[in-house]
Amino acid sequence: MTTASDATLGIVGVVDAVTAQLRGRILRAEIRSGDPITEAAVSQSFGVARPSAKAAIEQLVASGLLVRTAHRSARVVGIDSATVRDVYRTRTRLESAALRDLAVTRTVPRAAVEANAELLAMPPGPDPATVAPDLRFHTALIEALDSERTARMYRSVLDEVRLCMAQVQGRRLLDAAAIAAQHSDILAAVASGDGERAAILLDAHLSSAEERLVEALDAD
Repeated sequence: MTTASDATLGIVGVVDAVTAQLRGRILRAEIRSGDPITEAAVSQSFGVARPSAKAAIEQLVASGLLVRTAHRSARVVGIDSATVRDVYRTRTRLESAALRDLAVTRTVPRAAVEANAELLAMPPGPDPATVAPDLRFHTALIEALDSERTARMYRSVLDEVRLCMAQVQGRRLLDAAAIAAQHSDILAAVASGDGERAAILLDAHLSSAEERLVEALDAD
């Protein structure tokens, strides 16, 4: 961990700010899978009280980025094949249902179109920078339903989704242009009112990332 001098907490609540800083470091692999995260270290690193450090750690445990076992410090969750498959299949269930609903009214979320435009504008080839617009595309499908409960369910796995996506693109497994093309096909199916085709395309899109990451993890 770095020292408090390079941690800018801003004006948001202390616990939320520390949580955001830790989340970012985990997703950027500055803190790696298996690394311990102790209350004492967080307190010292960010210059916050131990209760605030503990609360930030608990938030990341709840979101799935950290895991804590009895009598041991919290640690960054390890990404294995079983985790990847469960995360991606959970995503597929939620997003497929969203696409079928959106296709009924032929609603193409503007935020999804804008996120995909960012991907289309990127240079060809794998790039970790695709993670942010890729995730905004998929999140936009859920948010377009205007259902707080569905959005809450999706947010509950979002950190694990980010971690998996960072692993996929950090290993340079997927091409930005290919991602954007698949997204475009999904949106075209929604626009035509064919929810079933949109769901099938989504399944193929997510399964491709899932299988490539599983193969890479199994080869390590």
